[in-house]
Amino acid sequence: MRDFPPRRIVCLTEETVETLYLLGEQDRIVGVSGYAVRPPQVRREKPRVSAFISADIPKILALEPDLVLAFSDLQADIVADLVRAGIAVHVFNQRDLAGILAMIRTLGAMVGAADRAERLAQGYEQRLVAIAAKPRPAPRPKVYFEEWDDPLISGIGWVSELIEIAGGEDALPHLRAHKAARDRIVAPAVVRAAAPDVILASWCGKKVVPDRIRARDGWSDIPAVRKDRIVEIKSPLILQPGPAALTDGLDAIIAALWPDPQNP
Repeated sequence: MRDFPPRRIVCLTEETVETLYLLGEQDRIVGVSGYAVRPPQVRREKPRVSAFISADIPKILALEPDLVLAFSDLQADIVADLVRAGIAVHVFNQRDLAGILAMIRTLGAMVGAADRAERLAQGYEQRLVAIAAKPRPAPRPKVYFEEWDDPLISGIGWVSELIEIAGGEDALPHLRAHKAARDRIVAPAVVRAAAPDVILASWCGKKVVPDRIRARDGWSDIPAVRKDRIVEIKSPLILQPGPAALTDGLDAIIAALWPDPQNP
């Protein structure tokens, strides 16, 4: 980076945008992902320069960033083009709750806000511990989280962890450690055999259609389908590995698992 802390940052995914706003460092952001919606003012304050696996490289270069923040191997091609153009890039790769908290701390250190980032991360840690410790009625509901519908893809690590913190049981826990979506593809018969009590769905930016889930062959016997416990959680709340998942995303899971106001 030409400057430290960097003065001009482009964020290619949502979670670093939200984190920088929460740290009070939003003035450093000069470009964001088109999917960035948190906080709401980001859509009117910052130019959009990318989707998720594609980006307007000339537009990014024109912003003269000191640093570009990216996420995972899925943005490797974008990153390669920027590196060849001489841009400093940091690629985060958090896939679980520990990784999300480490991202917050690392990003804070990168912008000279380590103390604020530590307080932010500690606040989230304390919240997660408090929610996990809340007494819940037995038995724990078995939950299938569907990240995509064709093929069926189950939830990534941080989603599985949040389900457990919310008082549920992941119906397919053996898949949570797989980072790549292709390694979390499941056959419909496997979900049917798991017999989840609740189906949570977030189709990666596409609207969930519960009737399509109900219509799958043999799924009418699944407890979640029989009892009409199919709940959409919006992608910006749960599929970005950052503050949203630890707050509104977790709250949405809790509301889906425990709709009884006596067990919030």
